[in-house]
Amino acid sequence: MKFNTSVLHTVRPEDKYGSTLPPVYQANAFASESAEQLEKIFNNKAAGYSYTRAGNPTVDAFERRIAALEGGIGAAACASGMFAVTAALMNILRAGDEVIVSTGLFGGTIDLFEDLEAFGIVPVFLESITYETVTEAITPRTRAVFTELIGNPRLDITDIESVSKACRENRIPLIVDSTTATPFLIKPLKHGADIVIHSSSKYINGSSNSISGIIVDGGRFKWDAERYPGFARYSKFGIFAFLSKLRNGIWRNMGGCLSPFNAYMNIIGLETLGLRMERCCHSAKDLAEFLETQKGITVNYPALGSSPFKELADRLLGGKGGGILTVRAGSRERAYRLMNSLKYASVATNIGDVRTLIIHPAGTIYTHHTGQQRASAGVYDDTVRISVGIEDTEDLIGDFAQAIAALDKE
Repeated sequence: MKFNTSVLHTVRPEDKYGSTLPPVYQANAFASESAEQLEKIFNNKAAGYSYTRAGNPTVDAFERRIAALEGGIGAAACASGMFAVTAALMNILRAGDEVIVSTGLFGGTIDLFEDLEAFGIVPVFLESITYETVTEAITPRTRAVFTELIGNPRLDITDIESVSKACRENRIPLIVDSTTATPFLIKPLKHGADIVIHSSSKYINGSSNSISGIIVDGGRFKWDAERYPGFARYSKFGIFAFLSKLRNGIWRNMGGCLSPFNAYMNIIGLETLGLRMERCCHSAKDLAEFLETQKGITVNYPALGSSPFKELADRLLGGKGGGILTVRAGSRERAYRLMNSLKYASVATNIGDVRTLIIHPAGTIYTHHTGQQRASAGVYDDTVRISVGIEDTEDLIGDFAQAIAALDKE
């Protein structure tokens, strides 16, 4: 099956009434036939549900769909993308461990790594995540490599095929945040990643109506109990060791579960992911090409011939660059005037909506970061991030054309 078919037919609802969508099990607890049966469920000796914080049929339906799309052995859905990142990392790391990360991460993720330092987990920031830089940065304390596949908002593309080679050579898992790429553009597990994370609030949901995140395990990494002591008791689960430890520990105990209704909304959004991504990518490239012709505007988009990541976009993403581009307007004042002159783009802090969204990262997401941190993330005082929606491309280009014309008149 190709992508759009697989979204609809790989995992079908198991409903006795023949519903084409899974029911919303908006319940806290699930009754068992007997005390003995509930005990078995609690002790992982029988399949079933007991309490939605630990598992829910609607959430499970969402998890199975994403796992199937990514080619993983299973998934764990979370209350937000940030909790998905947090839980995945803390499922692996402990005090004294180092984790190699990119400086070009989303601002909230950079903040998270700084928070983890209070727990003795040491982030090692690299300007670029490549085979060479990762190999050089690895020490006896390194326990993971974390990167975004398409940086947000730097829009750099990680060559996960070569980076995963460096990780395999050193027996370290590669964790990839693929939120901006989505499984429509690439399935990172097939290219060597071990764990894939999505902020499913974004493109997967598509309509900005549900905060959520998801962790997908490829099931290939060998969790050596000597290097990863926390996995000693879970080795009996074989390829499911990561997910078993996650569900019986950090994920369950911290309580960052996804609500059933939000899982349902994500399933609805997921069914049109391919259609929306095709449109977003097409419009984003057309808009980027137009903006390149405009005086006083500098454009950053991976699929442009001017981008240093064009080769990776062609090789890994089928020539597409995703739905996000950034522009530099020349100054903060000009960036604000450009944003305020647009008619169809909403000034909002999100990406992946059906609507085009714009934001000034330096004044919002990165407002508390240092100048060096901003520059490393591709954020400057005149940077505007544009998350392209599914509006007609001609209308978007016309809107930006009139905004730039008005800008030049001032």
